[in-house]
Amino acid sequence: MKRSFSPDRSWEKVRRSRHSDIFPDSDDSGSDPADDDTQTRRMLCEFLLQWEPAEPEPFYQATGYEQMPMPVGEGRGKVVFCIDSATKSPFYTRSRVGGSRAPAKGPAFCEAGGDGTALAFESRFQSGNLQKAVRIGVYDYELTLRTDLYTTKHTQWFYFRVRNMKAGVTYRFTIVNLMKSRSLYCLGMKPLLYSERAARDQGAGWGRVGSDIKYYRNQSEHGGQALYSLTWTCQFPHEADTCYLAHCYPYTYSDLLRYLTAVTSDPATAVHCKLRVLCRSLAGNAVHVLTITSPSSSRAKRAVVVTARVHPGETCGSWVMQGLLDFLLSDAPDARLLRDTFVFKVVPMLNPDGVVVGNYRCSLAGRDLNRNYCTLLRDSFPCVWHTRNMVKRLVAEREVVLYCDFHGHSRKNNVFMYGCDSKNGAAPRLQSRVFPLMMSKNTGNQFSYKSCKFKVHKSKEGTGRIVMWKLGITNSYTMESTFGGSTLGSRKGTHFSTKDLKSLGYHFCDTLLDYFDPDTAKVHQCLMELKTLLRQEIRQKLGKEIPWLTKETGQRGPPWVPASSSCTSTTGQIPLLEDKPVKVVFFLGRSG
Repeated sequence: MKRSFSPDRSWEKVRRSRHSDIFPDSDDSGSDPADDDTQTRRMLCEFLLQWEPAEPEPFYQATGYEQMPMPVGEGRGKVVFCIDSATKSPFYTRSRVGGSRAPAKGPAFCEAGGDGTALAFESRFQSGNLQKAVRIGVYDYELTLRTDLYTTKHTQWFYFRVRNMKAGVTYRFTIVNLMKSRSLYCLGMKPLLYSERAARDQGAGWGRVGSDIKYYRNQSEHGGQALYSLTWTCQFPHEADTCYLAHCYPYTYSDLLRYLTAVTSDPATAVHCKLRVLCRSLAGNAVHVLTITSPSSSRAKRAVVVTARVHPGETCGSWVMQGLLDFLLSDAPDARLLRDTFVFKVVPMLNPDGVVVGNYRCSLAGRDLNRNYCTLLRDSFPCVWHTRNMVKRLVAEREVVLYCDFHGHSRKNNVFMYGCDSKNGAAPRLQSRVFPLMMSKNTGNQFSYKSCKFKVHKSKEGTGRIVMWKLGITNSYTMESTFGGSTLGSRKGTHFSTKDLKSLGYHFCDTLLDYFDPDTAKVHQCLMELKTLLRQEIRQKLGKEIPWLTKETGQRGPPWVPASSSCTSTTGQIPLLEDKPVKVVFFLGRSG
């Protein structure tokens, strides 16, 4: 549904908030501990927030001739950057914004002297991740990512700085310790590059970059697990520049705090929201919760709960969250209607420790928080323990009509949702699918309903989605936004930008208005469409599993059932709205 609000919000208030006023000692965006260029850091933050590419950036088109270099390691190369192992570095004390007050330790090794032509790498800044760089050719570098702290896995997110480059020279980077067998890089996704010189001179921000991109198994193992490589080549736009390379658009804990400071210090937005600290993380970082509603009495209002960044490397979730907050706190008529109708409880960053240290999936407990919402260990998993208890209290106080956790996805394109199927009949099953279907209609070239899943797997019982569903929230979802882009409509074959991701937050709000509209025509229309889709899905599955259901056989039922049997046939009506729909596949298990 098209509405009057534009997702492109003016960022003047955010840009005016002074980073040093909030975090006087933090090492935020990209300078190493020995080079504290505050002005450059502020400039980086400003351009991160305001720049968008003029046109959608296309996927990489594979040629079939991409190189697949195998790891050679230190034996045949020269280590030019290597940080200490996690157990020896001051990561834990510096995982709080502001870090330790003691001087930072230097890396275990950085190239000094030599011919001076090697790239200078750095990743010891907020959300940075690069463990080691080995120079294996004049312009060829083999990179190793740091695993999530206190684990031996979860290598996916990368974010590091490069200096001392030459313009017009083709460099090759190969990450050699990735652990997933499939990746969006196989489907055309490109890495991201940010140039400080381009930002200063041309107003450019993060952009897709890379040629000869290949993701492949590299014949190495780690602890018995196969390792994969990502290789690409690129040219830097300027000589002697400072550049950053990343897996996805970075969104740090400091970025969030700057944003929260801006909206709570602006009288126009502060009147609609209350900010408080839900709890403290293991490293002492504040986990914030925003309550957004109109100033009028909220006793009779229903509630909506939205969370993000339980997985720290899934930065796209934060950009979607920012788009949602932009809209909810705006003066658009539909935003006012939402605030008048609902109480929003928003936890914008569930895992700040993981975000600060550059983890991909885990907290400082070395565990995936999105498998621990059932935990009784408050001191080990404070962020999800307090979030679950907050929702439990909210459910006891008022009706919570929807819960959604914003994530990022590394293997599928587009945006989609995971929901929870009810066992109480087909009608509730259809109802839980209505919101995702509406979302797909409101974001036609971004959201794929076909990619949505609704099964409740035992292995996922500790996720926020399923735990909140078991608390009684029927519409309980995970929304996955791709690291890549779209394969739909006019946006087919193009990457998502931060503007695209923020627009999803607006469309989420737009869909809330459609779903809870007192005029139920749209909901009814979606239910009818869902019945048709489910009927087609069932017939397709039965047709694949049971050969005698094909039209060519002329058979109306299984061979052992007489033609006069009352068994549902392929031409019969499948009773989707009954409590127990007919499952013809059961005939395959007969014993007599």
